[in-house]
Amino acid sequence: MQDTQIIAPSRITAGMSFRRGLMLTAFIAAVTTTIAAGLTVGAVAIPLPRAAAILAGAVVGEIDSADMLTVILLEIRVPRLLIGIMVGSALAVAGVLMQGIFRNALADPSLVGVSSGASLGAAMMIVAKNTVAGGTSMGPWLVAVAASTGGVTAPAVVYRLAMRRHETRVTTMLLAGIAINAIASAGVGFLQAIADDDELRDLTFWLLGSLSGATWASVGVLTPFVLALALALPWLAASLDGLLLGEAEAAHVGVSVERVKRAAVVLAAAAVGAAVAVSGVIFFVGLVVPHLFRLLAGPNHGRLLPGAAMVGAMLVVLADVVARTVIAPAELPIGIMTAFLGAPFFLVLLTRDNDGL
Repeated sequence: MQDTQIIAPSRITAGMSFRRGLMLTAFIAAVTTTIAAGLTVGAVAIPLPRAAAILAGAVVGEIDSADMLTVILLEIRVPRLLIGIMVGSALAVAGVLMQGIFRNALADPSLVGVSSGASLGAAMMIVAKNTVAGGTSMGPWLVAVAASTGGVTAPAVVYRLAMRRHETRVTTMLLAGIAINAIASAGVGFLQAIADDDELRDLTFWLLGSLSGATWASVGVLTPFVLALALALPWLAASLDGLLLGEAEAAHVGVSVERVKRAAVVLAAAAVGAAVAVSGVIFFVGLVVPHLFRLLAGPNHGRLLPGAAMVGAMLVVLADVVARTVIAPAELPIGIMTAFLGAPFFLVLLTRDNDGL
């Protein structure tokens, strides 16, 4: 009889701790590199030591407003970086929430109508904001609110159409999402046809997604929506872990299933709607990122939600860096970059999960 080697629990724990420490170190290095690239890379390169000196001077109030690099960094790159971080985080977290409440890997903010509904809401307000806002500074806020309203309404319709006998049918959900996306796209096309030159330029700006219009004002518009979503994450994480067991089982352990679903859809759609209002439509981040991080950290939402937020932020910022350098001084829309990555990934998921549809 062969001797069986028994591995001490302390060695297993040490190995897990080492892997977690290595992953955390790699994560910190990736986040730092991404932030540095977002601040220094572009049509006008800013050396990292120079960027650090400018930021340090801004903290203590010593700003040289006549210096070109200072203006580029503080008025363009920093707001653009912050918008990229918030947009990527909002899209990735919304993807996790949609996949959690639908309990399906193919659920995504764009597939269930959040992005297209937000686009239609934003388009309606862009065309009408001069009349509604009356030349005041409320225009960006009105666009964000309209986009969030559209982002909440569209998935609510999809969810209602997909419900049969208190169960969500994935096939119906995807087909309803396609129909809602088509209706919203038709509405946006109609608004483009009746828009004037300035409105048409604004509409074109966000149809394919871009961070080129990021300003400190847009940072202020987006922050409350993302902050509200972030504050709800601890409660949502525990509830979504319960939903992994199934709706009936989750209800037995104290999860208010319908309340969690409504809260998740409203918070995610509002944040995505505000993101669409300031950055345009950026597809597939909410589909790709949750899967990538789930492979690393597992299905526990306490780790998945904040981790996906970080990965989503890095993905959008890096996509923006590539978009503004690959054909510099011109820029590619970020939506093109993420579509090149996300569309093949979605096809792979669709073929793998075909038996579950």
